[in-house]
Amino acid sequence: MASDLYVNWTDYHRQIEQLAVNIHQSGWEFNQILCLAKGGLRIGDILARLFDQPLAILAASSYGGSDGRQRGSITFSHDLTMTTANLGSRILVVDDLVDSGITLQKSLVWLDRKYGFYVDEVRTAVLWHKASSVIKPDYAIEYLEDNPWIHQPFEQYELTSAEALMKRANGKTP
Repeated sequence: MASDLYVNWTDYHRQIEQLAVNIHQSGWEFNQILCLAKGGLRIGDILARLFDQPLAILAASSYGGSDGRQRGSITFSHDLTMTTANLGSRILVVDDLVDSGITLQKSLVWLDRKYGFYVDEVRTAVLWHKASSVIKPDYAIEYLEDNPWIHQPFEQYELTSAEALMKRANGKTP
């Protein structure tokens, strides 16, 4: 059984900042950030602000089940969400992690099929690269040999509801 890795907000943001530094130090210039939602949303948002580059979003989902740990087939949105007229030609694709790597791998295929004619170069960036991944990202902060389940700080919101938050705010729950 895989171990568990618990990440708090401070460490999470520190890792995003380190990822930005690593990308900057590489000297690679890109003109578009594409984040894979949901896991890459926060990372993409911060990197778009730091590098002052437009952000595009590709919604992809491969996990489900009551505990959120059941890997299923990958579902993609019909198209990208972006505020620019065209997708950039040098794209940084970001996600939170590569677990099996299948989502990132298939996202790159999706991107090539839909927008490949316009794209000159694509690089990938994640916070965590698990040894079990079939793809090696261009940028990663932490290589995880033991493939732990990662408990991210926002996970708490997957285990609660707006109703529960309202009750807690009103002092009706412990």
